[in-house]
Amino acid sequence: MNFRLKTSKKAAELLKELSSSTGYTWNVLSRISVALSLKIKEQPEAVQDSLGVDINRTTMTGEYDYIYKALITQHLGHAISDDEYFPALFNAHLERGIIILHGEYTLAGNTDRLLTNLFKL
Repeated sequence: MNFRLKTSKKAAELLKELSSSTGYTWNVLSRISVALSLKIKEQPEAVQDSLGVDINRTTMTGEYDYIYKALITQHLGHAISDDEYFPALFNAHLERGIIILHGEYTLAGNTDRLLTNLFKL
């Protein structure tokens, strides 16, 4: 069982930028990012670059790990092993979601508008 994942360099840079712009920690932004990715029907692409942030599974999902696994399993449409879920599938959703969240922030222009827009999604 793997308890760590590495983001891509691009995702790490976007998380750092979002964190400094919004004042939210990277783990809060990451959880929002996974949720945004799960809204898209198609499966995200696998992450090829692992030059970014090293993330501990417990820090990221904590006591809700089983919920994240259930959501990703539901999205995929079939049962998955723990090794498939983390880090591969979780990281794929994280990466796609970070890009989506960054785009939403860019469109919104500030944290208040971003939150308002996210509530409308």
